[in-house]
This record gives sequence, structure tokens and C-alpha cells, in this order.
Amino acid sequence: MSSPSHVADTPITDRATLVAVLASGEKPRADWRIGTEHEKFGFRLDDLRAPAFDGDRGIEALLRGLTRFGWEAVDEGGRTIALLKDGASVTLEPAGQLELSGAPLESIHDTCSEVGAHLFEVKSVADELRLGFLGMGFQPKWRREDMPWMPKGRYKIMRAYMPKVGDLGLDMMTRTCTVQVNLDYASEADMVKKFRVSLALQPVATALFADSPFTEGRPNGYLSYRSHIWTDTDADRTGMLDFVFEDGFGYERYVDYLLDVPMYFSYRDGVYHDASGQSFRDFLRGELPALPGRLPTLRDWSDHMTTAFPEVRLKKYLEMRGADGGPWNRLCALPAFWVGLLYDDAALDAAWDLVRDFTMAERNALRDDVPKHALKTPFRGGTLRDLAVEALKISAGGLQRRARLNSRGQDERVFLDTLIEIAESGQTPAERKLELFHGAWQGDIDRVFREFAY
Repeated sequence: MSSPSHVADTPITDRATLVAVLASGEKPRADWRIGTEHEKFGFRLDDLRAPAFDGDRGIEALLRGLTRFGWEAVDEGGRTIALLKDGASVTLEPAGQLELSGAPLESIHDTCSEVGAHLFEVKSVADELRLGFLGMGFQPKWRREDMPWMPKGRYKIMRAYMPKVGDLGLDMMTRTCTVQVNLDYASEADMVKKFRVSLALQPVATALFADSPFTEGRPNGYLSYRSHIWTDTDADRTGMLDFVFEDGFGYERYVDYLLDVPMYFSYRDGVYHDASGQSFRDFLRGELPALPGRLPTLRDWSDHMTTAFPEVRLKKYLEMRGADGGPWNRLCALPAFWVGLLYDDAALDAAWDLVRDFTMAERNALRDDVPKHALKTPFRGGTLRDLAVEALKISAGGLQRRARLNSRGQDERVFLDTLIEIAESGQTPAERKLELFHGAWQGDIDRVFREFAY
């Protein structure tokens, strides 16, 4: 989730302006970049509880400690709630999950260096505060009631609204972590093709990255419980977006979808105005109950685009949203997987050939079944593992043709190794943790914090 956008307060007077915002994301191939985001759970080393915002060992103290590395503090209500530096940001999810939103970078090598530097900085400060950080898709030990809340205005509004539209929205806010990648498009047609391929293959990413098998210290019956949570969060703003595969899909159709997504808020003059459940269409007519007579601005539209949570999200780039958070190597593997598929023409064509005849029922069945079964999800006489192996081959070919080399002469395929091993073995990270839980850990979930912390 995002902090207040820094888009200009230019008033919006017509729908065409909203369409133009999406079209403005078009970039020539030479300007395509890779933006990687990941979240992680903080915990106190002595009792494993999530740190509160306040206090000598709180999240705000961590953020302020990170300013020694050149980060600029962002305040809200006099409290430090985010950091900015060189096109990147460090922000807070509702329960203090720490998120790095990386700068737009040219290669996965750059992305992995950025992630490594960030984790080093975080660990340097966290060690002083006796804190640790864990990469998984769902908080493995603590109840929803045990999680702290960060003092951000938008979260107060969302916290009140979520229980009205789903049973698991507050769990999504407080107990989940993800890794995602944001990728560019050259034209409307290019966006459409990439959107369709990435939606159809998003269950593959969910399966390969499945790492949330525990709830409150016990197995929960899922391999990606984080993915399951999205199915009961808010149907108005989640899901597989079947309309993306309909003839004529483009920027205008996506704008219509966003206009039908209920609002959360409008951020004006440093204040979040509660517009939860209200219509952006009414806002365009100056009839928003929360701000009668006021028209939306480009900032309002930018903020509103961040409040839709489908499996793939379109802003001025495409966001891949299906993966659980994880360790350092999988934070690099996620962008590698999607860049290989979407940033090479031959790979994109091959990926489209792989998924173009999927029916709507098949796409939704994969989405519905993958949280429990991951790579073992049945599909066309085989399993999702078969599809994952093919997708990884296509991605590797795309990365090879990109030929972006590191100082050792390796191309970006090196970052797929961890995913290839998962696909070939058929065993997800979640299943490996379950083996440890039932074996060496002897049912002690606390071991996950010691053995898998960054």
C-alpha cells in the first residue's frame, strides 16, 4: 500500500483525463525499467512480537535510524512514516511490515544489488534495536489482535471499512507480506498483451512463491494462505479481472473498472477525508458526499488507483501481485521471472501462445485452487507444475536474449535458479517449512524466526 501520492493537485473535469493518465505510461523499449517492491515482518528478538510504532525499539525508531544511510524522512502528523531516496521509498504497511519500493532500474542485477543494500541497512539498525525481520507471506505466529497499527490516516479509514466487505481484509492489512515487480509497456496493445499473459500466469507465481502455511503457530491447510486471504477481502477490488480478456479491452475499459471500485478516501491539505464506499463517478460530478462541490484532482486519481487490488494492477505500469514474500534470493527471482516473460518479444509471444486458449473457467479455477495446492493444482490432465516448468523455460530464454551481464559475465538467468529448483522438485517453500515443523522443529513455530530471518 502506498503513502500519499506526490502527483500534482490538477483538477479533473472529464473521463478522458483519466484515460490519458494510463496512456502516459507508454515508454519506448529503451526506457523500460524494473521496479521491485517487497514487504517483511519485523519482530523483537526477545519475545518475537511485532514491534509497535512508538518506543525506543519501535518502527519509527528504525525509520529514523535508517536516515543515517541518506534517506529523507517523510512525516505525517509529526511522525516519521516513510523514507525517500533516489527514486526509492521505504514505507509501512498497516501493522508495521516494512516495505522497500525500489527505484526504476535497468536490470535484475541492479535490483538484487538494491535489495541487498537495503537489507544490510535494515539489519544494521535493527541489530541495535534488537529487532529481526522475516520474509514470508503470512505472519506465522501472532493473532490479528496481537498486531500493532501504524498511525497512518488511510489505514484508519480502511480498518473501519474492511469488515463491511469481507472477513479477511484486516488479516490482509496486518498479517501479510508480498514481493511484486512493476513493469513498463510500449503502447496500449503491448499493455493488453502483457496484462493478459501476466494475469493468466499469476497462479504460477503464486505457486512457485507459496510460503504462508502457518496461522497462529499451526499449519493452516494452505500453502499460500496470503493468496487465499485475497479471496475474502473485498470482491469489488480484487480478483482475476475477466474483462481483460474480452475483445476491445484497453485503457478506457480499465478506467471504467476503476470508476466502479468504491473509494476509501481523498487526501486534502494533509488530511484523509473518509469517502469509504463512495463513488469516484460522483466525485467527477462534484457530488461526493465526503467533499460536496469539490472535484477530484490527479492526486485523487493516483491515490484511487492504488486502492484496487487485483492479481495484476495497471497504473502507469503493470504490477505483478501474486507472490508471497520470501528470502533474499526469491526477492530477486520474482522480477527475473516476469522480466524474462514480458520484456522480450519472442518470450512474450511464446507466453501468449501458452495461455491464449485458457478459458475463463480454467483461469479462475487455477486462481481458486492454487492457495491450497500450489504446484500440485490439477490442470489439463497434469498439474500446475507442468505449466510452471514451461513458463520458466520461456522466461529463461527471454533473459538470455536480453543479455544483461554482471561483472562475472552472468546474465539474468542466474536469478531463476531458485525457481527452477522449486519447479523441478515440485516442493514449494511452504512445503519445506511444513516438513521442518513436523520434523526437526517438533511443532515449535518459533524456530521459523531464528532460521529464516534476514
